[in-house]
Amino acid sequence: MFIQTEATPNPATLKFLPGRDVMTGEPRDFRSMETAAASPLATGLFAISGVTGVFLGSDFISVTKDDTNWAHIKPAILGVIMDHFLSGKPVIAEAGAAVPSDAGGEEFFETEDAETVEVIKELLATRVRPAVAMDGGDIIFKGYKEGTVFLHMQGACSGCPSSTATLKNGIENLLRHFVPGVEAVQQV
Repeated sequence: MFIQTEATPNPATLKFLPGRDVMTGEPRDFRSMETAAASPLATGLFAISGVTGVFLGSDFISVTKDDTNWAHIKPAILGVIMDHFLSGKPVIAEAGAAVPSDAGGEEFFETEDAETVEVIKELLATRVRPAVAMDGGDIIFKGYKEGTVFLHMQGACSGCPSSTATLKNGIENLLRHFVPGVEAVQQV
């Protein structure tokens, strides 16, 4: 098994590509060993000293570290990923399959804004999420209120130095151009 790695705009995060599907359905973002209990793969990665985040995408795994040098932990990460896929274990255990990664808050918006929210979600799904996934992350719609779109950043996007520029210069401009009434984008 050959696992490729790619740098992301976030220097604390590397993207690992195992050459096979990782997740079906929605991506999952784990920020601690406790939240990773639903995933044998994420649990194995958190067991490595220095790992602070694991994001499971459709065909990639983004791993975020503390100030540990990549040269010290990258071989261990590659080993855990390889061992996991060769073992045949599921990426998400059956008991944790129904718990989404962005649990902890329902979407919020006024009923009269439902049509606007659908257009925002469609733009995010078709234009934003694929581009952000290439950088090892994801962006989830959380709400819309009084012209402001609220988004949750995951994976490599969470804590990335360029995430503010991505939100303001990229996503905000896109949504303002295509969706009348959108004035700002804010991270939650």
